[in-house]
Amino acid sequence: MSERVLIVDGHSIIFAWPELLALHQRKTATARDSLVKTLTEYQDTTGTHVVVVFDGKGTMVNQIDEPGGIQIFYSNTGRTADEIVERLVAKYAKAFSITVATADLLEQQTVTSFGAQPIGSEGLRRMIQDAQNELAAELKRRRRNNR
Repeated sequence: MSERVLIVDGHSIIFAWPELLALHQRKTATARDSLVKTLTEYQDTTGTHVVVVFDGKGTMVNQIDEPGGIQIFYSNTGRTADEIVERLVAKYAKAFSITVATADLLEQQTVTSFGAQPIGSEGLRRMIQDAQNELAAELKRRRRNNR
């Protein structure tokens, strides 16, 4: 696991990003899949370990791990994604540098008290765009050097 961890409150970001909200209004799973794809690319580009947490409905907290992929948690009935995020931060903030992406200002304050660095939805968008720009610039440099 990387020393840097990004924990994303999935539905908070979906509702804050207009393009994901539009997908969500048509089909919730499509919006989740799009966010997961974007976050997987971010993890691949930066080496930052990414965890996304969604509100769920089952009787247990579900975790989905795919080799090389990001970690995905679904909260169980009676629990919110915020509670899962807070538990993760409380448990791992001393061992890892954790950033939490959420549009929820109260959640941002809470994770700060547990030792994480909060960012809003637009901060997450900028982080992802910066990583994409850095990758594109690095690829351009390498192509130029291989000529």
